[in-house]
Amino acid sequence: MGYLNQVQGYREGLLETRSVIKKDNYALITPDGLVNNVVPGFKDCDVTILGSPRLGARFVDYLVTVKNHGGNKTGFAGDGIQSFVYVVYGKINAYADGVKYELTKGGYLYVPPHLQLTFENNNNGEDSRLFLYKKRYQPLKGQPLKGHTPEIVTGNVNNIVQEPYEGMKEVLIQDLLPKEIGYDMNIHILAFKPGASHGYIETHVQEHGAYVLSGRGMYNLDNEWIPVDKGDYIFMGAYVPQATYAIGLDEPFSYIYSKDANRDIDL
Repeated sequence: MGYLNQVQGYREGLLETRSVIKKDNYALITPDGLVNNVVPGFKDCDVTILGSPRLGARFVDYLVTVKNHGGNKTGFAGDGIQSFVYVVYGKINAYADGVKYELTKGGYLYVPPHLQLTFENNNNGEDSRLFLYKKRYQPLKGQPLKGHTPEIVTGNVNNIVQEPYEGMKEVLIQDLLPKEIGYDMNIHILAFKPGASHGYIETHVQEHGAYVLSGRGMYNLDNEWIPVDKGDYIFMGAYVPQATYAIGLDEPFSYIYSKDANRDIDL
């Protein structure tokens, strides 16, 4: 997994990068340019802030490498902000509302906005890598809240059936959260078999933050075709034309991504 680790000092290329930043539009952030951030509450962790409002997003995505005995025990998000953690590799203990959740590779935990998330590494002295997300919750308006409030959700993608995406058997999707109106967002994993693609170039109001879990692809972002690889991060703003196709022969091109949902636009 060394290709995902940050490299210090000089590289083989002379100040080269595939990263592309178009603020308030789209961005591709590659692993070779990531830097660590000091974020209060995180101990013995390498924390990189990926998508954020400074990029144009209404959420924040993080890539966190948790060292031995590392974690966040002081509390993450809450106070109106919901959070989500996904284990890219390794093993952690995550906590919410006094309950411990043992998460291994592919495991995840959603924590609603009135609770905080804490976690610690539990990977026998080895690092664990997490994809971490937070977003201020948008409550329902003009509707009774009873029965429509988000709750803690946990699971593992290895136990979720892959469904055809828009009827395409070569493109498979997994929904990690309930399709219930109380949730103002969802997290999905989309997987393209080698050679598969979107059925059309999508243009929509929802925005995405996506972390590539496997494979390679070519991504159309605002009508620019950009190569993407495992470990890359993609931000797609509202109304950005977007589509992709998988390249290579050995593994699917897959990524985990967030999508705002179930709400009207505020004026």
